[in-house]
Amino acid sequence: MTIFEMLEQSAVLTILGMAVVFCFLWLMIICVNLMSRLVHKMGWDKDIPPSETVPPKRPGETAKPDVIAVISAAVRDYRKNEEAHDD
Repeated sequence: MTIFEMLEQSAVLTILGMAVVFCFLWLMIICVNLMSRLVHKMGWDKDIPPSETVPPKRPGETAKPDVIAVISAAVRDYRKNEEAHDD
């Protein structure tokens, strides 16, 4: 087997492998879309209760003053206790 035959065979295998992966991914996308439509059509996505979590604060928003006071008091207490243990 010459080098050119080996290169030709490797190119065919490479293209075949990429085609198999492409077809698998294409089929997977189709299945996910069909499953999404089925779940939506059957109404299986309607019974999920909306989350009651607090939305995250946006950058630039300040914390509530009472929260800042509690955190400041805790830090002050911690530092006071650390100084007492260091002596």
